[in-house]
Amino acid sequence: MNAPVNELRLENAAWAAAQPRLSVLIPTFRDDPSALLKALDHTNAAVEVVVLDDGGGDDALAERTARRIEKMRTPARFVRLSRNEGRAKGRNRLASHARGGHFLFLDSDMLPDTPDFLDRWSAVADTGAAVAFGGFTLDQTPQRPEHALHRAMALKSDCTPAPERAKAPEKHVFTSNLLVRRDVFETVGFDEGFSGWGWEDVEWAMRVARQHPILHIDNTATHLGLDPAPVMAAKYEQSAANFARVVASHRDVVSAYPSYKVAKLLKAVPLISVWRPLLKQVALAEAAPVSLRAFAMRLYRAALYSEAV
Repeated sequence: MNAPVNELRLENAAWAAAQPRLSVLIPTFRDDPSALLKALDHTNAAVEVVVLDDGGGDDALAERTARRIEKMRTPARFVRLSRNEGRAKGRNRLASHARGGHFLFLDSDMLPDTPDFLDRWSAVADTGAAVAFGGFTLDQTPQRPEHALHRAMALKSDCTPAPERAKAPEKHVFTSNLLVRRDVFETVGFDEGFSGWGWEDVEWAMRVARQHPILHIDNTATHLGLDPAPVMAAKYEQSAANFARVVASHRDVVSAYPSYKVAKLLKAVPLISVWRPLLKQVALAEAAPVSLRAFAMRLYRAALYSEAV
C-alpha cells in the first residue's frame, strides 16, 4: 500500500490579504519555473499564483522556487509534494488551492508572449467565459539542433491561430495556457485514471464541450520546453494507453481526428511489429531531412495507436 502524499506549503507576504479573481496554476516536475514567475510578477491584487512541485525530488530546485515565491509582489503559494501524482491528479490538486473565480493553467515551461498577457486573461475572465484557450507559439524558444524535429512538428500542428483551433474546439485544448471558470472545473475535473503523458487535457475538453462553449483566442505564450526526438518517441509510447482510454469513452469524437483515421488504416497493414520499429529509426535519424523524420514520427505514433482503434 502506497504511503499518503505529503504536502508542504509556503506563502509569500501578499498571499493572506489577497482577494483574487484569477488564480494562475502552474504545475512543475523537475522544471525551473523562475522565468515564468518573473514574467507574471506584478502588483495586480486581483491575481494570485500557485505553483505545485509534483514530487520532483529536487531539493535545490524546490529551494530556489520557494525563494522566488517569497520575493514576488504577486500573492503566491508554493506547494511541494513528497511524490509524483501525475498530470491529471496534480492539476486537480492545484485547483483545490485556488481562490479565484477563474483558473489559468500554465505549464512551467511557458513564457507569455506579450506584456499584457495577464491583463488580457483577466478581461476574458471578467466576461464570465466558461473555458478559453489562448494558444501557444515558439516565438521565444531557442533554436537547437536536438529540437529540430519537435519544432517542425509543433509548428505544423500545435502553433495554430484561434480561427483554425475553433473549427475543432475540444481538440485544440492544452493545459499549457487554459482558462477555466471555477464552477465549470468543480463540475468537470481531470480524469485521474490517466497516467503518464498525453490526452488527459483533450479528453477533459471533450467532456466540457458537451456542457459549455470553448472559446479560442490569440493570447499566446511560448513553449520553451521542446524535447529531443528520443524523448518525443518515449512520450508517444506512454500516450498509447491514454489514447485507448479516450477511444473507449469518446470514439464518436476522436474518430474524426486524423490520428485515429491513420491508426485505423495502419491496423490493417500486416507485420506491424516488424515495420513499426523502422519508422522510429527514421524519426530518430538526425542525418535525415526533418520533413522525412516528422512524417516517420507521425506514422510511428499512429502505429502505436493502431492497437486502440
